[in-house]
Amino acid sequence: MTQVKSAAEDRGLAGVAARLKAGRGSGFGIFHPGSWAMMIAGMMMIFSAFLPWVYVTLTQEIVGESFVLRGTDGPGVLTLAVGCLAFGGAFIPRRRLAIGHAAVPGLVVAGIVLLQVWNIIAASLETAWGSFLPGMGLVLAGGGAVILIRAALKMYRQWPDPAKG
Repeated sequence: MTQVKSAAEDRGLAGVAARLKAGRGSGFGIFHPGSWAMMIAGMMMIFSAFLPWVYVTLTQEIVGESFVLRGTDGPGVLTLAVGCLAFGGAFIPRRRLAIGHAAVPGLVVAGIVLLQVWNIIAASLETAWGSFLPGMGLVLAGGGAVILIRAALKMYRQWPDPAKG
């Protein structure tokens, strides 16, 4: 005998998998084409805020160890905030909002990372070369920014706009 499902059964837990599967194609489920990239990049930005961003090796001769500037000592706080925004955007099934949640944090953090790299180069030129070095947090934030910008472009190109018909 075959069992026939009623509409009430589809609304329960059995229907969640079907709605998730349907949502991948149309963008009206929980996930959209940029969800995984946004979750990964958002977590990269969140973690990067707590990691070292700049190593100052000038203090190694004086104190015996390098001075470390963490992300939370400066612009990493903003990176933490927009990383949460990007992670949350992975669960927004609306096209324009999802693209905004990927593009804005990606561009903001890309600007912060480029400014920090410029500051590291400028400080190294004024002192001994290599006295200021980028840390893992800065690299991780830059990688997250690249992934978010790429995800925003992918969603813009591949996710059909329902307003255009």
